[in-house]
Amino acid sequence: MSVQPPLIAHDLVRVRGERRVLDGVSLTAAPGQRIGLIGENGTGKTTLLRVLAGVDEPDSGTAARPPRLGFLHQELPHTPSATVAAVLDDALREAHEDLAELDRLGAALADTPEGSDRHGGLLTAYGEVLERAQDRDAWDADRRALAVLDGLGLGGIGPDRRLGALSGGQRGRLALAALLIRRPDALLLDEPTNHLDDAAAVFCEDQLRAMPGVVVVSSHDRAFLDAVCTDLVDLDPAVEGPVRYGGGYSAYLTAKRAEARRWRRRHEEEQAQLADLREAAAVTGHRVAHGRGPRDSEKMGYGHTAGRVQNQISRRVRDAARRLEQLERDQVAAPPEPLRFHPPALAADGGDEPVVTMCQVEVPGRLRVERLVLTATDRLLVSGPNGAGKSTLLALLAGRPLGTGTVWRRPGLRVGLLAQDTVFDSPQRTAREIYTGTVGAERAETVPLSSLGLLAPRDLDRPVNALSVGQRRRLGLAVLVADPPELLLLDEPTNHLSPRLCDELEEALGTGPGAIVVASHDRRLRSRWPGRQLTLTARPPIRR
Repeated sequence: MSVQPPLIAHDLVRVRGERRVLDGVSLTAAPGQRIGLIGENGTGKTTLLRVLAGVDEPDSGTAARPPRLGFLHQELPHTPSATVAAVLDDALREAHEDLAELDRLGAALADTPEGSDRHGGLLTAYGEVLERAQDRDAWDADRRALAVLDGLGLGGIGPDRRLGALSGGQRGRLALAALLIRRPDALLLDEPTNHLDDAAAVFCEDQLRAMPGVVVVSSHDRAFLDAVCTDLVDLDPAVEGPVRYGGGYSAYLTAKRAEARRWRRRHEEEQAQLADLREAAAVTGHRVAHGRGPRDSEKMGYGHTAGRVQNQISRRVRDAARRLEQLERDQVAAPPEPLRFHPPALAADGGDEPVVTMCQVEVPGRLRVERLVLTATDRLLVSGPNGAGKSTLLALLAGRPLGTGTVWRRPGLRVGLLAQDTVFDSPQRTAREIYTGTVGAERAETVPLSSLGLLAPRDLDRPVNALSVGQRRRLGLAVLVADPPELLLLDEPTNHLSPRLCDELEEALGTGPGAIVVASHDRRLRSRWPGRQLTLTARPPIRR
């Protein structure tokens, strides 16, 4: 096998407007390393991938990349009129060229005497092409191409199908398939599991683990990060810049929790020390000798003794004040509070009393429920493929009159739904104004929007109609977290959340108030779900 080149970036800076999206980022990725990029939205994951790929130039810094590089981003580099066969031919082109070149060189070697000058050069060239063909698994490329298409759920699409006739998800999977077939020396992937079901995601993980070169991937999929990555780079702002962790997501999570404990312990120790120093600076001078006249035995030397005592007091006060000033200047910031629900102080439990009962409910072609009972403290996870009716079920539970059957709700039941398409009244208002107007001024003061960590400070006073889909969903989640209802319905709640926030939301759901129903494709969330589970199956279309 040939020696694969590394991917090296040094001190990358990328500025957009007045904001430094990348600020001195360095990264070295050796062949066989699969590096995951994680962090909040806006921390520069996609920007870093584009700079590493050479699509964007950095404002300063350098990036050296292998010549055979593949980058999965928004769209295939083909016109809508191109066919699936044309995409596959392009992906297989290098492997086919290597095999053709081996045949040509082999024939030339057979016709060239071993002792001739030309024979040595041909033999060297044959060895180089042979190594390259082995790296690309060229002899098995055609069979592997069919296996990749099947593995990513594209096996049923005919080769003559034009790209313009494919759905967005199919085009995304075809772009990923083309890169897996091609097997470049460095593979850069931006959210590769977005359009993959469970089986396709597992297949993709297997393929990436078998890649001989460099893999750098940005992903919110915690199960994917755990299965694929040898290292994780956290791009969230830190004192020393981006931090690299060895291992997959579980190892990263263990390290981050240990860091959080150390951070909290240091902050608590510093706050206790500050309190002691403030007391020493403010009180010491009043505790010793103030207002006390000299005793008879002290009168002769009172002036000298009193002066010495006051000097000692002043020195201690000055020393405490100096230490206080330095510690106040250098103290570590308070660690952020994890995401958690903030129910009203008098929120009722309700125990095992039913809050919703559904009987013989049917939405033609989308959903059928024979019977479903939710209690006041229920935890229900709804899963199933696209089109199985998960969002429809949540809409019915929220009170939307769809289909036939009986849906009973406890009178006065407060229901909150986080839909996949979050819409607000008065979208010209800012995120902070929408939040305050929805939860009320008193609750907004008790639980400020900025304290939840769901929106960046720069987005709090932007109009809602200027926010992205993900930011609007985060704002909708913030409202539900600050003022949780008695029945909380969450449709794909981990979409658009960083892995850290996904973990925090999972933990919050375990102790959150009221009944909670979650519809999710998130494999890690589903594998760790502590409550009931309901799996829906896709219903066949109605034939007319």
